Amino acid sequence: MPKLIVNALLFQLGWLTCVFAGDSLWLLIVAGILAVHFFWTSSWAAEGKLLISVFCAGSALDSFLLNLGVFEFSEPRTLIPLWLALLWILLASTLNHCLAWTAKPWWRASLLGAVAGPLSYYAGAQIADVRLPLGTAPTLLLLALIWALVMPVLHGFAKLYRAQYEQALRTRRSA
Repeated sequence: MPKLIVNALLFQLGWLTCVFAGDSLWLLIVAGILAVHFFWTSSWAAEGKLLISVFCAGSALDSFLLNLGVFEFSEPRTLIPLWLALLWILLASTLNHCLAWTAKPWWRASLLGAVAGPLSYYAGAQIADVRLPLGTAPTLLLLALIWALVMPVLHGFAKLYRAQYEQALRTRRSA
């Protein structure tokens, strides 16, 4: 239980660092958070694959939403800033840990995504001065729908890599 609490607290510290620091050297705190995370993780390979997959998929999703005009930053861009991309890797670090309880049944992940996803984006937008050109209510509704789908998919990534890790362990033990 203490590791789950620490995992949640480290995620919150990382979230605050990203939205307040922007693309500055303060983002090195995220590297420290990930180092602590990997120190406690039993499978570096499976967890690393999960973090990289979620980082890539999430960054692509947010960049797509950026290019659709859902978000607007102070300077024109086609890819999201590093601080926003790092939030995805931080989220991935919680999937097998403090957010594992939301994996089953699937609707828990959908409900959490539909509520917490838009609230996180809204709070981050307020702090980091990200504009929502579609308006607040339409953007939050759109994000709720997206995140109701995204969270179960992310848990699917976590399950896939966890199963690969467990299979590799069984193979090593039987050899």
